[in-house]
Amino acid sequence: MFYRASLQAAAVFASLALLAGCGLLSDSGSKVEQKVVVGTTSELSTLDPAAAWDNSWEMMRNVFQTLVSFPTGSTTPEPDAAEWCKFTDATSTAYRCKLRKGLKFSNGDRLDAEAVKYSMDRITAIKVKGGPVGMLGSLDRVETKGDDIVVFHLTKPDATFPFILATPAMSLVAPSDYSMHEIRSDGKVTGSGPYLLDSYKPGNRAELVKNPDYKGFANPKNDAVTIRYFKESAPVVAALKKNEIDVIYRGLTAEDVVSLEDNKGQNSNLQIVETVGADIRFLVFNPEDPAAGNAAVRRAIAQLIDRDALVAKVYQGTAEPLYSMVPKGIAGHTTSFFDAYGDPDKDKAKQILVEAGITKPVEMTFWFTTDRYGSSTAPEFDELKRQLEASGLFRITLKSKPWKEFQEGFNKGQYPVFGRGWFPDFPDPDNFIAPFVGKDSVTGMPYMKREITEQLLPQTRKESNRGAVSKQFERAQQILVDDVRLLPLWQGKLYVAAGEDIGGGERALDPQTVMQMWELYRKASW
Repeated sequence: MFYRASLQAAAVFASLALLAGCGLLSDSGSKVEQKVVVGTTSELSTLDPAAAWDNSWEMMRNVFQTLVSFPTGSTTPEPDAAEWCKFTDATSTAYRCKLRKGLKFSNGDRLDAEAVKYSMDRITAIKVKGGPVGMLGSLDRVETKGDDIVVFHLTKPDATFPFILATPAMSLVAPSDYSMHEIRSDGKVTGSGPYLLDSYKPGNRAELVKNPDYKGFANPKNDAVTIRYFKESAPVVAALKKNEIDVIYRGLTAEDVVSLEDNKGQNSNLQIVETVGADIRFLVFNPEDPAAGNAAVRRAIAQLIDRDALVAKVYQGTAEPLYSMVPKGIAGHTTSFFDAYGDPDKDKAKQILVEAGITKPVEMTFWFTTDRYGSSTAPEFDELKRQLEASGLFRITLKSKPWKEFQEGFNKGQYPVFGRGWFPDFPDPDNFIAPFVGKDSVTGMPYMKREITEQLLPQTRKESNRGAVSKQFERAQQILVDDVRLLPLWQGKLYVAAGEDIGGGERALDPQTVMQMWELYRKASW
């Protein structure tokens, strides 16, 4: 980390101030507040962790604490609100955590063992459909021992449980401000994270200020963060170029990335940081729909989709084709859909339909969200429609809704086919299989596959060496190929665009691809 300064002493003091998260020094020697403005097209769906299994985690990671977390660069959970956590038995069915001393919520209440138990119990009590309750399938009960010890008793061995506790969905909330039976909806937050939520205007902005009472692993490099929410990518990029915002995460189109990487002319004062991504996009088929519920129709679509053309035309090198639900870079990744279907083939797709007695073009409606995954989503579905209709075998109608309405719709089973994205809860193959199967699937529709839920996943969860479970996950992926209830399309690369005076972009994304706002800072300049 280098800083420009006219005097060596000034550089030293500025560096020390940054490292301490205390802000810059002005020419007069007075402190200047370190404030960063982040732009995104990813609006929140909720401020309550008990309802969140989506990009609302972006906010939660920064205003709440979890017992354990993923500091930048870590591949296993490390203590946050906890002083330590560990399995206390050989069967991985009892996980014990000891809390740090002196923790408290932003309303002044103590964060003790009972508050932890309350936070976990309300997730299962409220049981939001499509919410994080689906992650707690192995949890039997939570026990407290005194003020600072919490023991999680599991119904079965689950080596992934520490990873689950590290997700923002398991954020700790103040019992006095959060009902055991209802989602909080007053637009406020009572947490113990690195920041306090000073104000929030849905669809507009959120103002975060550093929490002076925070005790955890994070070391904030700034004093405050403003998050501005945009409906589309073009306005957020324009705001960055006009210096109205400092950073963009979530919302860059492929064209934006290519343009910004050029780093010439009007972009010479901007930078873009590329990070290996594990986020995926896929189609979900509703088994209750007359067309989408027909396996032959789903297989014909799988035979026609040209992923190479999709990523080349729409994403211009910022994504790559995906042939399984487990992406590259995650243990157990396969190319099972390519192995089953090979290259796109109109004749094979027609044969699949004819053998099922389908001789006329299949009419279907594909749904997507307009404000969750960036402005490239609409062109992506235009390309899917073009490919399917070019075969003469399908007639596709496209429809879309903003995320909140879209989410309500798929949770009610209203869409025949719809597009979803998945940003990993934690970097493990379990997290690309388990959330999509079972009665509490995040797709909003039960997907009962007993071999996966009762055999393969339980087997893998007994194994703490996650590199030793590839065979089970390969089998699970083959089952998904046979059903084609889920059709993987592509996996992305992650990009953070920022002004040249902003540092920390390369450290801001944790292994869950959630932005840790505290890593961002404004570089010294004189």
